[in-house]
Amino acid sequence: MSSPTEQASSAGRSESTKRSDSRSTFEGSWPAAVVEAIRNLLSRPLASYHLILTIAFLLTAFGLVMVLSASSVEGYSKQGSAYGLFATQVIFALLGLFGFYVMVRLPVRLLRRVAAPLIVITTVLLALVLVPGIGTLSQGARRWFVVGGLSVQPSELVKVALCVWGAHLLASRRRENASLKELLIPLLPVSLLICVLIILEPNLSTTITIAIIVGALLWFAGLPVKVFLSFAAVGAALAVVLALVEGYRSQRVMSFLGSIDDPQGAGYQARQATFALANGGVFGVGLGQSRAKWNYLPNAHNDFIFAIIGEELGLVGGLLVVLLFAILAFIGFRIAARSVDPFLRLMTATVTVLITAQAFINIGYVIGLLPVTGIQLPLLSAGGTSTLTVLAMLGLLANAARHEPEAVAALAGGERGRFGRWLRVPAPVPYRPSRADALRDRLDRQRPERARRTPSVTAGATVWSRLRPGGAPEPGAPADRRQAGRSRAPRTSAVRVDYRTGYSGSRGSGDRASAGPRTRGGPNRRGADGAGAANAWGSRSGSAGPWASARRGPGARR
Repeated sequence: MSSPTEQASSAGRSESTKRSDSRSTFEGSWPAAVVEAIRNLLSRPLASYHLILTIAFLLTAFGLVMVLSASSVEGYSKQGSAYGLFATQVIFALLGLFGFYVMVRLPVRLLRRVAAPLIVITTVLLALVLVPGIGTLSQGARRWFVVGGLSVQPSELVKVALCVWGAHLLASRRRENASLKELLIPLLPVSLLICVLIILEPNLSTTITIAIIVGALLWFAGLPVKVFLSFAAVGAALAVVLALVEGYRSQRVMSFLGSIDDPQGAGYQARQATFALANGGVFGVGLGQSRAKWNYLPNAHNDFIFAIIGEELGLVGGLLVVLLFAILAFIGFRIAARSVDPFLRLMTATVTVLITAQAFINIGYVIGLLPVTGIQLPLLSAGGTSTLTVLAMLGLLANAARHEPEAVAALAGGERGRFGRWLRVPAPVPYRPSRADALRDRLDRQRPERARRTPSVTAGATVWSRLRPGGAPEPGAPADRRQAGRSRAPRTSAVRVDYRTGYSGSRGSGDRASAGPRTRGGPNRRGADGAGAANAWGSRSGSAGPWASARRGPGARR
């Protein structure tokens, strides 16, 4: 029989063993719990929509705080008020939020109708801004209109117009065997005209962003890899030439390459940004306590605001900004992968590439990985028109998120959520192919031998298809098709998407989405990208799958 002392010691050991076991169990399970929580969040029908709203609000609010901190000294020294630049940024942020709301409410059919007028109007504005007396000359460049005391930059407005019009144009020409001419004309000539007008301002940084937009559109539209690489090489060569012909640009490039060692000249701005980041350390010197903004770092509130973020909030603040843009990129590509409308796929993927490319180019030259280009940090840099256009593009992403198949079914079932009830956003209209496409589907079912013809990867059939690299044919394809797929020249988008998928519901009852998202003529089932019936590899019985989608007509209607 054990003594009371031995019993107490054994009880203490057992209790400590239990605590250590529970601690190890908790430590081993919390990563899995976090992963499970993320999966549960993303499995909700409106997860993409709510995440876009959250990120837009966080970036806008954080940007206003940092603009106030970074511009207070310069504003007081030039205008006598520490809140002048901040007040202007607030006005444009409010206008941007209104634009965000308008883009969320805008029907997709109407958005496609106004795409061509938008590109025409913004291109005319680019030409008018070059006219003396109409455009405002500032710092050697004529880039702005002054409207009601606010500066408006038409080169920022043309970005939104080009994203929408380019996606509409390429989605309207989605069909098998689309020629190279159909892919490039009129997209490439119009883009070249826009670039020429922007170069005449001059504004090389915006020219680079226009090239990014066109490259993203052609990449996701399925331009052949060789042609795409050729255009990329030509564009890079032109960018180098434009950077070297202008004195201040060539000095920036030479300073970045180390050919010019002038800490008080061409390399002054980049060097001061490095000093600011080094001064911030891991946790920063505190919000509003930056030393670089005291006229040591030029454009601290604009192009180099990331240096102020790194100085005041440290490495933690800088990584937080990178994380927000990485999440935005993930959500944007997720929306594109889950959309069944080819127009929304193209537009969403292009907008996502544009915003994230601008962000990481800006961060890259601030930390010294790239030469200084002047591209702003979206929603964080002080720039009224840039803030307005980025919020409008985020509104387009939110609109596309509400048109995901699961979101359409949830909203049709009355699951509007708190944001939907408060904003009074109308329910999205389900995507339906045109009547001409439906007729072609019936003809394809009557003549299945057409599906055995050798396919070719096209722009219309490959709007979002980097999910399966290498141009591999779909699973279960006959051997002759697989052999044809191996001998075919690679394209930038290799996986076929059957755009005959859409929604079919009970039209007679007045509820257009009462049946929920499903493949027309076939059962509802989930595609590889998580969207119910988004990708159909011949999901319809008797259908030849995407191989029978030849002879497609013009774009789908809503």
